[in-house]
Amino acid sequence: MKKTVLIFIGLLIAFISSAQVKNFEEPEKPLTRILFIFDASTSMIETWEGDKKFYKAKELMFELLDSLEIIQDDENMEVALRVYGHQSPVPPPDCYDSKLEVAFGPNTIGLIKDKLNTIEPKGTTPIAYSLGQSEGDFPPCDDCRNIIILITDGIEMCQGDPCEVSLALQKKGVVLKPYIIGVDIEVGLKNVLDCMGNYFDAANEEEFKQAINTIVAQVTNLTTVQVNLLDENGKPLETNVAMSFHDNLSGDIRYTYMHTMNSQGNPDTIYLDLLSVYDLKVHTVPPRYKDSIKLKEGILNIIEVPSPQGLLYVDIQGDTSINSDIKCIVRKAGIPETMYVLDADKRQKLITGLYNLEVLTMPRLYFDAVKIEQDGFNHIIIPEPGEVIINFKDPSYGTLFHEYGDVLTNLYDFKPGQTHYKFRLQPGYYRIVYREKDKKQSINTGETKFRVKSGDFRVENL
Repeated sequence: MKKTVLIFIGLLIAFISSAQVKNFEEPEKPLTRILFIFDASTSMIETWEGDKKFYKAKELMFELLDSLEIIQDDENMEVALRVYGHQSPVPPPDCYDSKLEVAFGPNTIGLIKDKLNTIEPKGTTPIAYSLGQSEGDFPPCDDCRNIIILITDGIEMCQGDPCEVSLALQKKGVVLKPYIIGVDIEVGLKNVLDCMGNYFDAANEEEFKQAINTIVAQVTNLTTVQVNLLDENGKPLETNVAMSFHDNLSGDIRYTYMHTMNSQGNPDTIYLDLLSVYDLKVHTVPPRYKDSIKLKEGILNIIEVPSPQGLLYVDIQGDTSINSDIKCIVRKAGIPETMYVLDADKRQKLITGLYNLEVLTMPRLYFDAVKIEQDGFNHIIIPEPGEVIINFKDPSYGTLFHEYGDVLTNLYDFKPGQTHYKFRLQPGYYRIVYREKDKKQSINTGETKFRVKSGDFRVENL
């Protein structure tokens, strides 16, 4: 009967999720690895719900394992068991009494049940040490959801801070936020366990079962999310941009999606793991962020990120196939750091605002306070360059200058071992100052001036 109820709950959750995302195929699920850490300290001998806590907690644990066994194959799941307080009787307390009794692998649930049936509580409560050791219980894996479920009736009785250890494991990306089921915990001690993760207070058997059902639903289900990229009018009309969801503590990338509008013209629905708190990076230029996103179960979670954009087009006149290697440095107005480098002759979306542009033509061109407006199109036209061939009769030292009035700007220093050069130069006036390599006096300096027009082709023989 209990199995039937849990199956029904699972089917109901699946039905609700599928109803919300009719047009979206659920992604392939990563391997979920659940490590149970079970308390077998002497306090578990005390009576609870008509039996010893250890026996009653074990009985309820078996119900949880039965639920997981039913869905294990469909959910791509492995289960392992660590026990503490079961090897060394007290006194004296053995603060290293913790052991991985069943390692991760396929079809381990029967092994876990058999192992728990052979254990009797006898020792102390080294929770921090057990959590720390659990890091090595999870074999290396590139795409795994590592989950700890701690079942205990007490608090740390040895050195170490379980909350600090739990937080360290999460920051390192070893595990997601652990689950803790507190069996008949004293009221004043609940906060001590709550800081370790998702705490469930099981004051009686019914609350223990409720905790089990909640945990099963959360570790075996993804939840639905819609990301609204808002324009300046607050409408979710921006799209076609990459998004990455990072674990809030470890910074690890959990998911990447390309934002899309569905057939109804609404932002498409995606699936995310319910267990993480996320930091979202929307990869617009510049990026937009939303941190500490907590998802809710059983609803369509809507995340709104203001992302108003307009278009910039740096248009170099002439043959676009030739101009395609010219770059444009984009900086936020008033900020000297390079924000983005785009290809000229490519339309680029930018977040609305003011930008400074540096176009890497010869000579470089600068445009300050370029305004990008919502759905606007800022078209910057760069004159077609001219092609100039420069031939030295003999190897020479020299410099190519752009000449603007009395200002000479260095564009290129010639190499004494090279005599032939080809440049694409912007319209304007130029000067070459040079000296043949074998001539050692400044009086041997040569000079030539020329003008370049758009689309021009000229040869300078020196």
